[in-house]
Amino acid sequence: MSATIRLQLTLNGVATSLDVRPGRRAIDVLRDDLGLTAAKESCGSGECGACSILVNGEVRLSCLMLAAQLDGKDVVTAEGLGTAAAPHPVQAAFAAHGAVQCGYCTPGMTVAAVDLLARQPDPDREQVRRALSGNLCRCTGYGKIVDAVLAAAKTMAEEKS
Repeated sequence: MSATIRLQLTLNGVATSLDVRPGRRAIDVLRDDLGLTAAKESCGSGECGACSILVNGEVRLSCLMLAAQLDGKDVVTAEGLGTAAAPHPVQAAFAAHGAVQCGYCTPGMTVAAVDLLARQPDPDREQVRRALSGNLCRCTGYGKIVDAVLAAAKTMAEEKS
């Protein structure tokens, strides 16, 4: 049995502590050890965005991160954005605008959209496209996804008013 390191982080709003083997990737720990399966491994090389998570409020690719890099950080996965009963405005907009087909890219897309809207609450179409350019979708053609992000931005602005 190899040595482990103790990670302490805030995961989806909950203080979390766990032991992991050095060298394990963040995506493997999230999915295999913690049962958080929204982040997907598709390319394994940081090209598709399916594994996107928020680390200290910024989008990161969990397939390219060692689990040890999460130590002491605030980590949010798509599961931590909202619930079925109370979805995040981005999640609600994706559903309302048909921005989900197979759903494989949806968690990564929603995480990237939340990151964008935290930095740019009133983006235009080009800003949305640029922010989501690291996330690949093979089903929707992106139009409905961009529409959903813009609708979420409007909803979030109205909620702040």
